[in-house]
Parts: sequence; C-alpha cells; structure tokens
Amino acid sequence: MKPGVRVLAVSGGVGGAKLALGLARVLPPAELAVLVNTGDDFTHLGLRICADLDTVLYTLAGVVNTTQGWGRADESFGFMDELRRQGGPDWFLLGDRDLVLHVERSRRLAAGETLTQIMADLAYRFGLTTRLLPMTDAPVATLLDTSVGQLEFQHYFVRLRSIPEVQRLHYAGAAQARPSDDLLTLLRSRTLETIILCPSNPYLSIDPILAVPGMRAALRAAAVPIVAVSPLVGGRAVKGPTTKIMQELGIEISSLAIASHYAGLIDGLLVDESDARTELTGSVAKEFSKLGIVVDTARTLMSTLDDRRRLAEVALNFAKRLRPTESRTAPKSWSGSV
Repeated sequence: MKPGVRVLAVSGGVGGAKLALGLARVLPPAELAVLVNTGDDFTHLGLRICADLDTVLYTLAGVVNTTQGWGRADESFGFMDELRRQGGPDWFLLGDRDLVLHVERSRRLAAGETLTQIMADLAYRFGLTTRLLPMTDAPVATLLDTSVGQLEFQHYFVRLRSIPEVQRLHYAGAAQARPSDDLLTLLRSRTLETIILCPSNPYLSIDPILAVPGMRAALRAAAVPIVAVSPLVGGRAVKGPTTKIMQELGIEISSLAIASHYAGLIDGLLVDESDARTELTGSVAKEFSKLGIVVDTARTLMSTLDDRRRLAEVALNFAKRLRPTESRTAPKSWSGSV
C-alpha cells in the first residue's frame, strides 16, 4: 500500500523550497506534499513560466543552482545569447535545460492537460515521490499597483528589481479559481497530520494561495495543527522584498504583524530567536495570546542543508504539541463547497 501524505507544506519559491527540502530529508519523501504558489506564473516568449513550482521541483530533485536558489545547476545559456543577438527581451533569464520544461509544459497545457497533471508527471520524471500541488489549475496572476503603474509580479521583481513603490496587491483570476480535486482529497485524508506554512513572503507567495475561494476553509477543515514559520530574521526578511512591501503598505515589520496576518488560520508561529528577545515579552506576548496563536522560537535562518533539516524537525515537533483550536476543528469528512 502506498504511504499517505502526513505533512503538507505551503510554499512560495526559494525560501519555501529550502524548508520543503528540509522536510523531505526528515520525512519519508512520499509522506510529504507541497502546495505551491502559482500567482507568480506568467506567459513569456509564448511560454508558460511557473517560477515557484519549478524552484520547488529543482530543489527537491537536487538539481537547483544552489548559489542563487533558483534555476538549474550546470546550466548553459545558448538560447539567451542568441535571443539577445536577435534583439529579443532578455530580462528574464532562461537556461537551455530549464527552457525544455517551459516548452513541454506549454505544449501540454495547450493540449488540454491540467497543471496538476503536468507537475505530477514532471515530479515523477525527476525521481520525486513527494507530491507537488499547484494551488489551482486556473490561471491566477499576482498584480502590484505601483508608483510606475500596474505590474505582473515577474516584471516588478525581475525586470524592475523590486524598485517601484508598492501601493496595493491583488490576485487576478483568483475569484474564478478553485483548489484542485487532488488537494481537496489530500486535505480530507485521515493520514494528514500537519500543515506547515513555509517562511515565504506572506503577501506575494502565501496570500495568492489563500485568495483561491474555499482554500482557507479547506485548510482549516483538515482539523490538523497549522504552523507558520516567520519569514523575518532580526526584524528583516532574509531575501526578497518582504520588508520593503510591508513598509510601503504601512504594515509593522514584526512577528506580531505576521501572526495577525495569519490569524484564524494558524495555531502556531515559529519566530527566529533573534526576534524573540524583543518581540515576545510583556504586552506583545499578550497580543499573541489574544490571537489564539502559540509562539515558539527557533533558529530559522537556513544557510545549510543541516539548517533546513533542523528547522524542519523543530517545526514538526512544534506542531505535535499543538491541537487545532476548537473554532477551526471540523471532521475529516468535510465536503463543503469551494
């Protein structure tokens, strides 16, 4: 009998993929599934690019470029060199082997396959038993209203290097999307024990997932502990524009702000040790209690594979000590509408 999934990780790209790898190293890989943001997906040069899904795929398969955290290791760039010579748009770097994935995925999508089906097959071809689940099979685009106009995420993040001031975020297509049947089946499974929100950007990577109608309800109805790992270390994000966006949106850069953002969804929050000394005392600690969120501390910076394994173990052990709050508990037979 195939083992059931015990842990569901909810992830964006680089940061989330690091913890997903740690989980895959401390669990039997077949007992892990990763629910991945697709709000960063976009069409470029006629190809459907799924940046976060591919980063998680390459990371778990051991073929990621470890220096940059995305793209393939030992990559060549003949396509990009020629594209540049021909005057094509070269701001989004596509390696030759990486390009094969985008071409094949685009072909299969055009032929009528779902993204869930395609990613399951790609995971198999990369030798993975961990399940990779897109947040939905419908196209969703994270859009940023900025000081230079409305931008798709990759144009903001890659082409413009996160420089424009962000005024508002929204997720085009989310209202028409739904969680996949595969995900809903997994969330109803009796084998599922824990859901972990990886330390991905809450606003750019996790919120697009939660914006899919029925997603929050389905996660809550799994009736298992839900733990989030804060993306902040020493009061700042390790990488990416998380703290910049929080500042521009008028959000306090603190663990309490992260907890408040996930209030009603999570049971526990893991905070980095460096933040705990200043943020988990006195009246602030009482605010966490009011939110119904248990807080624990850990060394959350993941510089090495050992760091990733250690944090995965801490998160899993933390979840074991928690029980879903009564207001969120629902039977495993949940079949509410999405």
